Amino acid sequence: MYSFKNDYSVGAHPHILKALSETNDTVQPGYGEDAYSRQAADLIREKLQSPAAGVYFVSGGTQANLTVISSVLKPYQSVISAASGHINHHETGAIEATGHRIEALPAADGKLTPALIGDYLGTAMEVHMRMPKLVYISNSTEVGTHYTKAELAALWEFCREKKLYLFMDGARLASGLDAGDIGFPDLARYTDVFYIGGTKNGALLGEAIVINNPSLDEDFAYNLKMRGALLAKGRILGIQFAELFRDDLYFKIGAHLNRTAARLTEGIRALGFGFSTDSKTNQIFPILPFAVIRELERKYDFYVWEKRDDGKAVVRLVTNWAITDAIVEQFIADLGECAATT
Repeated sequence: MYSFKNDYSVGAHPHILKALSETNDTVQPGYGEDAYSRQAADLIREKLQSPAAGVYFVSGGTQANLTVISSVLKPYQSVISAASGHINHHETGAIEATGHRIEALPAADGKLTPALIGDYLGTAMEVHMRMPKLVYISNSTEVGTHYTKAELAALWEFCREKKLYLFMDGARLASGLDAGDIGFPDLARYTDVFYIGGTKNGALLGEAIVINNPSLDEDFAYNLKMRGALLAKGRILGIQFAELFRDDLYFKIGAHLNRTAARLTEGIRALGFGFSTDSKTNQIFPILPFAVIRELERKYDFYVWEKRDDGKAVVRLVTNWAITDAIVEQFIADLGECAATT
């Protein structure tokens, strides 16, 4: 059975495994002070064209989100998110557990806009309600959509005007960037803080938090340690990100993710099936009859994302760094056979 359930169901890219093996016997300082972590941070700053950016490595996406948000917000402040945002649906109340409310706004395409946020701000009563202070977005989003450069710049300008911080969840950043026209250096210009997802982009584990706003960088390491995010063997994260950002491996993997997902989309459309969202990223959401889904589940693992009332459901298919063209073509062939016999 092959899994399209997520993009971390396989291990690490061979370059990363090789680097971890070759450096295994070297003696290095702990807690991110090792040479590999410093090299990885420098590579990220170079690609970002932002030599002053703060770079911190953590083990996972939920940890990155709660560490950043709990560090940025005062006790009476809250975070604005699309209702479909990962912090709202898939992190077991991690943000609320730090004492901060998520102001979840409905967004059919998973993206926040100045108008949508502005409408909510108009309902917030000073002093008597929570103070919205941080805007959380994901690129790509939980429903496979991505932001354009113009959309990101508009959000940035709006947040500056309203004195809000802008934070981008980059769990699937390589896919999100490859799908659109946002360049990696644009992230330094148009966000206060973002993170670079490694777990879903060829690493064994790990995310890199990048802080562009100097005022948010001050004392951030203390919160990192307090939240249990500062690893003694930080080298394990540094080695992986050094490999991902050497020779643009990170961006090459993102392109592979999207190319294989695009071929899946093309094949599924050719069989006459539609999609719930127009995704150019590595998450796609075809609409299939229940009978076809049941047959496909004999050979493939995937999420049934949303059940409908017409005998159909939206399913989520996610490509990973190791997926081959042969697997993609076999899935399309099997889907066609299921559709013809059910």
